[in-house]
Amino acid sequence: MKGVLVDSNIILDVFLNDVNWADWSESKLEEYCYSSSLCINSIIYSEISIGFELIEELENAVNKAGFQLLEIPKEALFLAGKAFLKYKRRKGEKSAPLPDFFIGAHAAILNIDLLTRDVSRYKSYFPTVKLIAP
Repeated sequence: MKGVLVDSNIILDVFLNDVNWADWSESKLEEYCYSSSLCINSIIYSEISIGFELIEELENAVNKAGFQLLEIPKEALFLAGKAFLKYKRRKGEKSAPLPDFFIGAHAAILNIDLLTRDVSRYKSYFPTVKLIAP
């Protein structure tokens, strides 16, 4: 079964019942859960933790939703660093790699789709990643 990396914005849409996006995000999660493993990584885990008071609540929600936590391989970490260099050469202002670089690189190295609502940075720095987006 192929995996789909699920960006934090999609998960938070559902967990926090976002008025504008919860229905769309939930329908995409449901659509892909039958044909793919729904995956997150430590960056996504950290980003979605903002919606919870206790780690036990987060763990319960992640497990109930069926998300598989994947370790980010070294090759993806390396690629994230290269994407950050490209960003800096384009006059990017951040002083450290952005979370999207780790997420995009992870999807690129594993050759899996990325379910997200933030497409511009992923398209710019990881053009080989198939994005599932509105």
